[in-house]
Amino acid sequence: MSRRARVTPAEAGLPDGGARRRTPGLRREEVAVLAGVGASWYQWLEQGRDISVSPQVLDAVARVLRLSDAERRHLYLLAGLNPPAPEVAPEKRDMCEGLRRLIDTWMPYPAHIMDAYYNCVMYNDAAAVVLGMRPDITQNCLVDFFTDPLYRSRSKSWERNARTVVAQFRAASSARPQDGGYQALLDELTGASPEFARLWAERDIEDAGQIRKELDHPLVGLLCVESTAMKVPARPDLTIVLHTPLDEANTAAKLEWLASPEGRRGAMYPVAG
Repeated sequence: MSRRARVTPAEAGLPDGGARRRTPGLRREEVAVLAGVGASWYQWLEQGRDISVSPQVLDAVARVLRLSDAERRHLYLLAGLNPPAPEVAPEKRDMCEGLRRLIDTWMPYPAHIMDAYYNCVMYNDAAAVVLGMRPDITQNCLVDFFTDPLYRSRSKSWERNARTVVAQFRAASSARPQDGGYQALLDELTGASPEFARLWAERDIEDAGQIRKELDHPLVGLLCVESTAMKVPARPDLTIVLHTPLDEANTAAKLEWLASPEGRRGAMYPVAG
């Protein structure tokens, strides 16, 4: 009822005839006509009665009431249905400047942001120095994990983490089986890496979370970090990956040195590995 009251007949494409209404917004009968459902059925829906509801009808009602993506998913929950996958609201597509500030503030620790298909959207300076992120690689975190020789040479935990990375990719792609972007990425990885193909055939599945990484950096030696993948509800298409130093190998101090002017100068010169 509250959302019905927000929509004027003119906004819904109905003539209002200039007559005053006792209540603001659309009448129940008008919503029913615009959504293509019966007036009595729509009244029962508003009253929360135990009726049969389909996703198609809820989407029609959501369209008429101009619900946001969050409101549409909430409507599904109220109706007892599994909500659809979150979508990015148009007004939230310009969040990248704020996310850039977030990962830059995470310095001197590595951080990067990737889209639903593991393409790297942005990374901070520490991710470049520590993880080897740079413009001349594919800029796809999953492909580079398996094909970038620089990262492979630094990762002491690669064998252990590869199984987890593939299992997490299967979980993400299984949630959207009709998405051609995941199939294209799967085809690329299967052709580029026999190791990925072997792990994919094992059919392991695992939710994204935290991964321990051990890196052998050419300037400071062993680094032990924990990467945490986090979602931003307003941008469900993006994942923020933050790397936190563990209390081992003096990792925090080493990362701080790598971000210092002296460490940056050292990283400018070619080093084996």
